[in-house]
Amino acid sequence: MRGSEAGSPDPNGAGDPVRAAFEEYVAARRPALLRTAYLLVGGDADAEDLVQLALVKAMPHWRRIGHDPEGYVRTVLAREATNRWRRRRWREVSTDALPETDRTGDPTSDHAGAVTDRVALQRALMALSPRQRAVVVLRYFDGLTERETAEALGIGLGTVKSHGRDALGRLRELLPAEVTAAL
Repeated sequence: MRGSEAGSPDPNGAGDPVRAAFEEYVAARRPALLRTAYLLVGGDADAEDLVQLALVKAMPHWRRIGHDPEGYVRTVLAREATNRWRRRRWREVSTDALPETDRTGDPTSDHAGAVTDRVALQRALMALSPRQRAVVVLRYFDGLTERETAEALGIGLGTVKSHGRDALGRLRELLPAEVTAAL
């Protein structure tokens, strides 16, 4: 008799309620997690990797966190984004001048303006420290409260407030006035 016919567990996890709950969470929340990860790391491929890593780290704890996994998964995203920055920092080479960007298309069109604003915001976010970027993304893009942000990042409420204040000030310096009006 085969293992599955003899009543032993299915090696693929079919019928496992914990696995089913995990898969349901991933299906429902993956787009939001990807958006958060993209804002934290600044690239599609890196965001995919970061979400995958966070979910791999969350799965073994799913029985414990499955009732409310959002905070746990976001904490892993933010911490791993910071860890990636620390590991990559020594490989990056600073330059004195940024390369010029090619702004093709009609800058007065709504689409071109929105794309330009997105690019400017993405560059400005990448200029922040990883901790400041995590605070801004969790607070203003994901809509977490200051307390939820502090819990997700494992830092104090005052630290969230000061990082948020400093990050918003830096973004106002880096972004054009039209974009900062929304900040």
